[in-house]
Amino acid sequence: VSNFSPVVRHAYRLGVPDSVPAWQETLNTDSARYGGSDVTDPEVVKAESRPAHGRSASIRLTLPPLSTLWLRPA
Repeated sequence: VSNFSPVVRHAYRLGVPDSVPAWQETLNTDSARYGGSDVTDPEVVKAESRPAHGRSASIRLTLPPLSTLWLRPA
């Protein structure tokens, strides 16, 4: 998931496959390790039965500014 805006996007809803109940952030280019502002989602994010982006389930994320997040099933 990429955010090309210089603004943090709180509670951004992202559609995910309903067969995966939870997701974990594995790479965040905004991490302090890479010189970023360290806006992260360190906890496992649970999928909700709320449609988004053509999927029947979704997760809510905080998208850091000018960054990319990589997620994997938890």
